[in-house]
Amino acid sequence: MADARVIFYKPLALAASVGGGLLAGAVFSQVWKRLGKGAEKPEPQDLSQSTRDVLVAAAVQGLIFGIVKAGVDRATASGFKKVTHVSPE
Repeated sequence: MADARVIFYKPLALAASVGGGLLAGAVFSQVWKRLGKGAEKPEPQDLSQSTRDVLVAAAVQGLIFGIVKAGVDRATASGFKKVTHVSPE
């Protein structure tokens, strides 16, 4: 049977993931303002945008999201273990 402390990890991880998603979106917006030709990222359905711009934006967005998600997941698990002395596995 799962320890009660580990059961509390799931809602904590969910909340951290939502916060991480918001953080990743904000980071991507700032990065794209510097990298992109316009302030807004090109939408794949907008055929007036170049395919290159759409694919570069998607790649940068995925890279940022992946890094932020891994960092948030790692920090959440590490913090949980420091507080409870139990691994959230």
